[in-house]
Amino acid sequence: MTAGTNPYTNPTARRAYLSREARLRQLPSIERDLVRLGEMPDLNRWLEQIHATGGCAEPVYLTGHTTTLDADTGEVLRYYSTATEPGGRLAVRCRNRRATRCPSCSREHSGDTFHLVRSGLIGGKGIPDTVRTHPRLFVTLTAPSFGPVHRAGTCHPARRRHCEHGRRHGCGRTHPDTDPLIGQPLCADCYDYPGHILWNAMAPALWKAFRDNLYHHIAARTGVGRTAIRKLIRISTAKVAEYQKRGAVHFHAVIRLDGPDGPASPPPPWATADLLLETVHSAAAAVALPRPESAAYGDGRLSFGTQLDAHPLTNGDGGRLTDDAVAAYVAKYTSKSAETAGAVDRRITDLAEIRALRVTPHIRALIATAWGLGELPELQHLRLRAWAHMLGYRGHCLTKTRVYSTTYGRLRTDRAEHARTLAGVRDLYADWGADTTTESAWRFAGTGHTVAEALIAAGIAEDLATNREIAREDVERSERPGGTR
Repeated sequence: MTAGTNPYTNPTARRAYLSREARLRQLPSIERDLVRLGEMPDLNRWLEQIHATGGCAEPVYLTGHTTTLDADTGEVLRYYSTATEPGGRLAVRCRNRRATRCPSCSREHSGDTFHLVRSGLIGGKGIPDTVRTHPRLFVTLTAPSFGPVHRAGTCHPARRRHCEHGRRHGCGRTHPDTDPLIGQPLCADCYDYPGHILWNAMAPALWKAFRDNLYHHIAARTGVGRTAIRKLIRISTAKVAEYQKRGAVHFHAVIRLDGPDGPASPPPPWATADLLLETVHSAAAAVALPRPESAAYGDGRLSFGTQLDAHPLTNGDGGRLTDDAVAAYVAKYTSKSAETAGAVDRRITDLAEIRALRVTPHIRALIATAWGLGELPELQHLRLRAWAHMLGYRGHCLTKTRVYSTTYGRLRTDRAEHARTLAGVRDLYADWGADTTTESAWRFAGTGHTVAEALIAAGIAEDLATNREIAREDVERSERPGGTR
């Protein structure tokens, strides 16, 4: 800056500077923020960062450095520091799986889940192709009834009988799929809200009991001891949790029978898909866990509902479900959560927040019940207040047994390697292995965007999604008879 343009020494420059500041203050906040971004000297580099995160809606910013050294000579092979980055920090993905929080990261997570589930069905990603010959089922386990609710299509037939609160036992209406009444109880006073919350909270334990029961029931049907059966077969699973409209969790699962060494070993000849189908039904029906003891709601037992679907997967040779369809179905639900039932995607902090939520009375009652039960000393171990926004469910969205397939970590490593190849820098990292050491120091430096940054990031994410859609259509067009690449 020259002396003639310095607003601190030149009166004319100072008046122009103050006039500009006054004009900026009159602009809406988003326009002021856009002006600020436009004046950034390293705007292009910031755009590169946001593009590299896929337009992440809530990026995490880091500061620090990484030095890669030759272990023998001490030579510096590569040095990177955020000191030269915009604002002295680097943006990385938030990796939030929820589409309501970050569409870009949730899509990437769903894509990883698709390959994770698919590789356990047809092989690949380190899993042998022979797994497609193993007995495999796609199973849906539901929650029991906690009271009649409105349902899509023809609802409960209207009856003359009334409940003790004066409400009819039936509805008699036909509800379209978009009707907000679907999932709402016919009588909120009759509905077992504590039982609903405790079932959600204990659902992971019910799933574990079901898996243990599977071993026991297979052993009983084949005449093998309970201890010996685990040395002959291995049950590999991958399951995802989905919320029904009423707010109850149910599970979609892929169940596969392996030999004792996992996917690389075939199961015994007697371990057939028919045997697995029979034992899935009997094992689920036998699950019964005691409710956590409390004088506030009495005792009882927790079990799965009577609605259980199990379909064999038969390598696409006329079966009802294809492997890709199952993998896509499971992957779809990893980007969703309790908000699909009308709940919220954030932690609840107090009762006042529950009263102010813009949700249905049913969902508000479920959240309030979880909050109230969380106060009881005998239920502290369930941490229901921390999971009130999830309607009591405390488990992971997707879980799998250890050897079912690959891992999220390996998929991310493969994607990073692919990105290096596309960028033409793979050779730069080729010699970095056992003969190198890495020294790093990183610190958290904030999250999120300003209003203008969020607008630009959303545009980048939308452009990337459009490009993917165009590329997908081009591939489909080329694969049609007579199509050209």
